[in-house]
This record gives sequence, C-alpha cells and structure tokens, in this order.
Amino acid sequence: MDRTTDMLASYACRLSYEDLDPKTVHQVKRTLVDTLGCAMGGFVSEPAKIARRIASSVTSATPSRVLGTTEYTSPDMAGFANGVMVRYLDCNDSYFSPGGGHPSDMIPAVLAMADPMIADGRTVITAIALAYEVFCRISDEVVAGDLGWDQGIFSVIGAACGAGKVLGLDHEQMAQAISLAVTPSLPLAVTRSGELSMWKGCATAAATRSAIFAAMLAAEGMSGPDEPFDGKRGLWEQAVGKPVSIPDFPIGGSRSEDDPFRITQTIVKSYPSQIHTQAPIGLALELGREVALADIKSIHIDTYKSAASSASDEPEKWDPKTRETADHSIPFLVAAALQEGTVAPGTFTPQGIADATKRDTMGKMTLTEDAEFTAKFPAEYNCRITVTDRSGGVHTAHTAFSKGHKNNPLNDKELEGKFRSFATGVLSDRQCDQMLETIWTVDEATDMDDLFDGLVV
Repeated sequence: MDRTTDMLASYACRLSYEDLDPKTVHQVKRTLVDTLGCAMGGFVSEPAKIARRIASSVTSATPSRVLGTTEYTSPDMAGFANGVMVRYLDCNDSYFSPGGGHPSDMIPAVLAMADPMIADGRTVITAIALAYEVFCRISDEVVAGDLGWDQGIFSVIGAACGAGKVLGLDHEQMAQAISLAVTPSLPLAVTRSGELSMWKGCATAAATRSAIFAAMLAAEGMSGPDEPFDGKRGLWEQAVGKPVSIPDFPIGGSRSEDDPFRITQTIVKSYPSQIHTQAPIGLALELGREVALADIKSIHIDTYKSAASSASDEPEKWDPKTRETADHSIPFLVAAALQEGTVAPGTFTPQGIADATKRDTMGKMTLTEDAEFTAKFPAEYNCRITVTDRSGGVHTAHTAFSKGHKNNPLNDKELEGKFRSFATGVLSDRQCDQMLETIWTVDEATDMDDLFDGLVV
C-alpha cells in the first residue's frame, strides 16, 4: 500500500481512548451536543423526510437506527438519513486551515455502526476524535474547493476510519476501507456554486453512506487499489495535480501544545448559515441596536477573500431563490439580521427569502475584499460593517472572531441553549434535559441505546 494509506490505517488502528486528553474528550461531548441539536432541528425538513422514506424501504441483517425514530435500516442508509438531518440547518461545526468543511458531518457514520455493534461510549468518543484527525489533517494540506472538488472528498476518508474503528478493523482491513472509500468518491464543488439545491445539505451525507459501505466491505474481505493516494492515477495525481505529503500523525497521545487534537480547533456556529456569514450576521445584529433599519442609507461590508468571493462572483447570492442559497448569502443574511433582530430557521421561509424589505436593504449594500483581512485568514475571520444613516452618521462594527470561534467560544450552557433552540420543535423539555445528561455522560455508556431512545420524536 502507499505511504498515505499505510499512515492513515496505522493511526486509525493505534489510537485509543487512553490517548485522548480530558479537553479532547469534553470537546467530543460538546460536539455531540451541537451535532445532535442540529439533527433535531433538521428532522422535519423536506430533504430529511425524503432520506427517511428511502431509508425505510431498506432492511438489513445489521440493523441501524434512524435518529428521531424507532425505525431501523441498513447502516449506510442510516448514516445517510442521519447525515441529511445533521447538515440541513447548516449550523453544525466547521474547520478551516485553510482547507476544511464540516467535520461533524462524519459523526453519523460512527453512530450508524455503533448501534448494531453495541459500541460503548468510549469507543464512540475515540472514533469521532479519529475521524476529525483524519479529515482535518488532510484538509490542512489540501484546499479541495479551490481544486473544484467538494469537501466530501475528505470526509469520506475520515468517516471510513471512524466507522472502521467501531467495527474493530485490523490494519489491513482499515487500509482497504480507506481505499474503497476514496477511490470512487470525487464529489464536484458545483454542489456549492450558483443557486444551491437541496443537495448542498446532502452531499456529505452521501460521503458518509459511501464510507460506511466501504468499511463494511473491508470487514468482509473486499480489497481496493493498493495506492489510492500516492500511486499513478491516484487521488493526488487526479484530483490535486501534484504529490501531497501528509505529515505523520503524532504517535499515541503525544502532543505538543501547538499540535492539539483537531476536534478542539473547530468553530461552532451561532447561526444556521454558512461559516463565512457568521461574523457579518453578528455585526449586523450589533449595529441593528444602534440604527433603525428605516434610517439606513448605505451598508458597506469588508471581509476576506473566501467570504467575499461567492457574494462577489455569484449573482445568485444577491437574489437568492432557495433556502440553501439564502443561508450562503452575506447580503441576504445581513439584511435579515437588521430587519428581524435574529437569524434563525424561521428566517428562511419562502416568504422571508422574497421579502421586499430585505431586498431593498440588500440594494443598499456593497461588499469588498480587504487584502489585510485575507492575509490573516484562516487564523482570523475578520469582517467590518460600516452603516451610514440618512443624517450622515457613520456606525462601524468589526470582529476577528465570530461567536463560536475557538478564540470566542460558546460555553457549555450556551451550547445547551443552542441544542434546546433547535430540539424543542420536536422534543419535549424533559427529553431535552435527559438527552443532554446522556451526552455529557456518554463516556460511561455501555451502548448507544439511551442516546437513540432519547431522541425519538
């Protein structure tokens, strides 16, 4: 096998719960609170209903639970259906370095295998931390979006490692799972370009499904190409166009302070929208307390290239027609924050997206890249909004770290509040209380029954 496959497989098999420091274990729990809250918030969405309908048509000798229900399906279809729920609101975590995406999209892969394998909490925690390490360390080296590929190109690898860990694959099997995951999985970045469709929130769920299938195939003895990364016509040659060297992962739990487990370096979102819109929304809410919407003459937004590019290069972001486009549109979201005093799932109704007041506010906006902000990204997520009122007064707000960034984190209580804000639409207050207790003590669990049972709508 090639060096990259061998390194990933070796690390996946070697990592143990004892290698995880307390901060990392706690962050996995925080991430589960966040991810499962997002899943409950996305439970009633149309894409989630479609995914559950398809999943309900499949039975398996290895039954796996669909979140929010008492129904079982095959592990890969459970991973897909659950992944669609997690991703729908676009409010689960992000990682950029400068590559990245949404690593919590991989958590449904771990849970889908944990249910039939009767995995305990420590196994689940380890598998989640592992999936994050793989996804994030690869994206540290490669910016998939700039190459025309969607983030599922890397999440499928991390998810295969996470699912394989729960399955107890040995080194050879893990290597085959990785190969079988990456070889057929080259998702196109058109998923997140122009007017966005339902698939924007389903693409990484499809990667999760492929990852689970790959791990299960490998467990049965299926083999894949020996050199899926470094070999002729492998991933680096075909998708990147040049060799890529992923640095060796730290052995065991040995870590320097500047090389922590990657799950501790993620960004938790405060609003159900794209990561680059988080700072503009927060600043708009701040400025909305200073100046009334009717008194605004003009709005100018300065930000870094990655945030400015889609709004600058894609006219659809100035005239969104779908929820998926609206939650990626800085102009729309700034207008919504100024008008409504919040950005929440209810912001994205068809009526809200077409609202004439928002459209009028968007017409007062300009947005440009600030070269200094670009130079500081992704260490900082700088954004500055300048509002000029009708009397000539100037109101300015700036941030380098939106609320939820690792340098401006949500504390545990705030994270619980986010969970409740999404889950209370489908769960009772008592269910929310019980589920939060279950998650915070998941390391003591002997199986995942309480987690799945507690989320039944």
